[in-house]
Amino acid sequence: MKKYIAELFGTFVLVFVGCGTVVFSAPYVGYIGIALAFGLALMAMVYAIGPVSGCHVNPAVTLGVFCAGRMSFKDVIGYIIFQLAGAAAAAWLIKYMAVEGRIFAYDLVNGLGQNGWGESYAGGYTLVSAVLFELIATFIFVKVILKTTSCDLRIAGVVIGLTLTVMHILGLPITGVSLNPARSFGPALILQGEAWQQLWMFLAVPSIAGILAGICSRCCCCCECKCGKECTCGDKCTCGEDCTCKTYEPNRDVKTVEAKTERRPARHSAPRRRTSGRPKKQ
Repeated sequence: MKKYIAELFGTFVLVFVGCGTVVFSAPYVGYIGIALAFGLALMAMVYAIGPVSGCHVNPAVTLGVFCAGRMSFKDVIGYIIFQLAGAAAAAWLIKYMAVEGRIFAYDLVNGLGQNGWGESYAGGYTLVSAVLFELIATFIFVKVILKTTSCDLRIAGVVIGLTLTVMHILGLPITGVSLNPARSFGPALILQGEAWQQLWMFLAVPSIAGILAGICSRCCCCCECKCGKECTCGDKCTCGEDCTCKTYEPNRDVKTVEAKTERRPARHSAPRRRTSGRPKKQ
């Protein structure tokens, strides 16, 4: 249950900080500020809840991890439900603060940081452009996550956060940048209207891209066998063992240290004899 709560909290923080910046601070920080808000929020969550749940905070990432063979289907359902709940709670809180908690009422025509496309949205891009951007950008994003979390976890948060930031700088005028069905679901659920009508694309396309990234990582990546040799995932290593991808397990580093500690034999040093500088009597 801890990992589900961690996913709820992480998704809440991502949507509250990212979409909250769109609602409260966009006139002051611009596109770059919004991009940094999303990227830095995700970076912080990777280190905050990564050891607990892996910090997916995104159904597309969860589907990618599942297709890469790193988690069970039971966990996929639980992760996605709590991610959607966290996003909805964050969007509701943003609406409450903007509408009820402000002296000069906020006009919901300005939105809640929802995603979209068309003449009335940002740069006025078509559905085709929106689909292409979300498909390509989500695939890249999930592929980066799967690769970095199978290598050096100390830099994973920085790389993932910067990738999300760059994608926002690129795609904010196109769709507002979803890459995350939960991030789109929260504002659309609370706002309704056109945002709700266009939600289907932001649920379907990033999910498909995440699945494709997971399958690609499972079939095409270069892995490492238990013996330490590099091999292709799914094949037999030269040592005879099955070659499997490294997986990102919560508390993996802690478990590794504990395992090494248990295997290390206890050293019992022989008691030293206390000798004095005086010569022995004959």
